[in-house]
Amino acid sequence: MAKKSFKELISSPGMPVLVDFYADWCGPCKSMNPVIQQVASQYSGKLKVIKVNVDSNQSAAAQFKVQGVPTFILFSKGQQVWRQSGAIPAQQLTQVIQQYV
Repeated sequence: MAKKSFKELISSPGMPVLVDFYADWCGPCKSMNPVIQQVASQYSGKLKVIKVNVDSNQSAAAQFKVQGVPTFILFSKGQQVWRQSGAIPAQQLTQVIQQYV
């Protein structure tokens, strides 16, 4: 199966896409993993979650001007609708997502 382009991944028809830009060496990124997993299971079938390692996907990180990790970007119909850098409480993240699912 051919690898999908980043643009194809974020243009998921019918559901918003949350992209988690992270790095393996990033402490706050590790602390966000359970939050992201919780959100992914909570919105299973309604939200697509993609984790992007900025060290191995520098072009995607550069395209969205990601300068700090973690950075979360929510796309709806291929358009960026929300963005947050740094760790974020699960409740705040779900409030944002709820507007688009």
